[in-house]
Order: sequence, then structure tokens, then C-alpha cells
Amino acid sequence: MPKVKVNGVELFYKESGKGPETVVFSHGLLMDHSMFEAQRAALEPNYRVIAYDHRGQGESEDPGNGQDMDTLTTDAAALIQALSAAPCHFAGLSMGGFVGMRLAARRPLLVRTLTLMNTGPDREQWFNRLRYGFLARLVAVTGAAPFTGIAVKQLFGKTTRQDPAQRPMLEDWTNKLKRRRRNIAEALSGVMNRREVTSDELRSIGCPTLVIAGEDDTARPPDDSERLASFIPGARLVRIPGSGHSSSLEKPEAVTQAIRELIASPADTRQRVSGR
Repeated sequence: MPKVKVNGVELFYKESGKGPETVVFSHGLLMDHSMFEAQRAALEPNYRVIAYDHRGQGESEDPGNGQDMDTLTTDAAALIQALSAAPCHFAGLSMGGFVGMRLAARRPLLVRTLTLMNTGPDREQWFNRLRYGFLARLVAVTGAAPFTGIAVKQLFGKTTRQDPAQRPMLEDWTNKLKRRRRNIAEALSGVMNRREVTSDELRSIGCPTLVIAGEDDTARPPDDSERLASFIPGARLVRIPGSGHSSSLEKPEAVTQAIRELIASPADTRQRVSGR
């Protein structure tokens, strides 16, 4: 499987499709590149599509350091350049969104459009830092399997969890989560201890931007997405009913359609925050 050595680490990526423009997908905590397979299938007839794994996650190398958001942003920039993907349509979910907003603000020439899913700009609240800091220490000893139930409730909304049609997808990802390595504790700590992206940085983002919120998302409630979109000039907000924190998996068609509209005609979608 393809890997590229950037910023001192080998990152796994999956590439398919072809076209003059490239879409790059960046996954959330505990997940991996495969959470965007539905979007890949829809976009690859017209675009080159790349989805990669963060260092220490999925199939990427674990160098034992660099799980902070600034380093992951540097990784993403180096990957885009190494794969000749700039300027790309960058789409990040949760942790990938933390990377995406930093990338667009700090390396604007690398980003053609920006999609931010189930994410926000603020520092994690103190009680979450305490709670998940303790959990990270336990995961480092026992692995993720004992805490899979907690993860599933955070990653998938109530509507999804109660829908029989979603059961195969949930079972697949539950099994993946159980197999996560103990080193995922480092990524969890990196997310919990991240610094905020300042309002000035967000206001400096000049590319067309789409913000996606799941209405069932308890890990990153829709109000966080509204706040994020309010700072980015011209950002469009799309709220997805029946979706929790993993919108690309829970409501893949709605996510794909929103992204397709942005990247097909980005100038036409630069509206101030909109409703559903």
C-alpha cells in the first residue's frame, strides 16, 4: 500500500480517480482514511481523490511523537506538496477539521476549498481534558477495546445507533475501534490538549469554505459549527438531520452532495451562514 515519507514520518494514503483537481480527506480521532469511502466513490470519476491516515493512526507510521495539531498540520502540508496535490480541495472531519482550519489559515496556497465537518476552533473544555486525560492513561495500558462502547456513543448519533439499516456499518466500525492500538492514547491526548484557533486566524481564511454539522452530534454540537462558520468569511453552514459526529459515515449522501456543490462551483457557494 502506498506511503509517503514527509516531516520525518511515513504516512499511508489511498489514491484513486483522476482529474485536474484533487480532493484530500483527513479523518477524525479513532477513525482512519476509510471513513470517506462513500465520498471517494462518488467523486473519483471527476477528481483525483486522496485520503490519508494521521501519524500513529490507521496504517501510518507511529514515530512516538508529534500528535499535536500543529505537527499534524505540518504533516498535511508536506503530504499535499509531496503528492503534487496543491491547491487541493481539503476536507477534514473532527480531528481532520482541526488540521484543515490551521492549514487553510497558515498555508493558503495549498488549499483551493475547505470543508470542515463536525469540528470547532476552541480549546477543549477543562472537564473534558480531565476526563479524557484519565481515559487516555487507561487506554495506554489496556488498549481501546474496553472503552469501545463509550467511543461508539461519542462517534455516532442516537438516530444512527437506533436505525436497523445502520447496523452493518456500526458493527464494522465497532470491530475496528476494538482493534485500535494502545498508542491511540497519544492521539487522544493531542486532541484534548490542542490550542484554540484564534478568531484572527479564522478570519484570515480566504478560500471558499463549507462547515458541516450533525444535528445529533454530542461530541461537537451544532452550536460549535455555527460559531466556527461565523468567523470564516463567506462560510456556508449545512446542518444534517439524523447525523452524529461521523457525518461522512452516517449520512454519506448528504455529505457528498454538500462537498460536490462546493468544489464544483466554489464561487457560487460562498454565502454567509445558511440554514438547512
